[in-house]
Amino acid sequence: MTKWTQDSYGHHEVNVVFARGTSLDALTGGLRELARVPLDHGEGNGWIWAVHDMLNADIEDYGPIDYRRVCPDGAELVVIVTEPCSPKGFPPDFDYYRDGRLILHFSFEDLGQRVGDDPDHLSPELLAANLIGPDAYCPHADDDDHACWEHAGDDREQLMKVIADFYNLPSPPLAAEVTAR
Repeated sequence: MTKWTQDSYGHHEVNVVFARGTSLDALTGGLRELARVPLDHGEGNGWIWAVHDMLNADIEDYGPIDYRRVCPDGAELVVIVTEPCSPKGFPPDFDYYRDGRLILHFSFEDLGQRVGDDPDHLSPELLAANLIGPDAYCPHADDDDHACWEHAGDDREQLMKVIADFYNLPSPPLAAEVTAR
């Protein structure tokens, strides 16, 4: 996820916000009110989406974004924070909001630590994909010549596919070199 956003949006550290039950104008306007000007936006599969910078250095705003303010009653948001702490190399975060409430949040780094009003909201799909549960561990973790981090990218791609499939998310337009992969 991080690689395609870097290739598509220069060296911006971006968040991708998908929404339904609200308008594109309301989403992009709300993001502007949160001091996050969209770099790109569009719609597909019944969702609208916007990509924006994760932070706003011009006003020294480096904190997390309160997406509840752009998720009115009747709306849903799926948010991918692609680089929650890029200097430390943290993996992406996932948030799902409904009616202004955080339903589910987790880091791609630790799917066992899911929080929100319904931390098990996506659990059946994560379990079916062996991303959580008894079959989620790496069978070679105890091998001296194996480094689990080497396949972390594949695990994150699988997780992103589970999320995209479950919510039927559209694909934002990507740079030509990304779509050619």
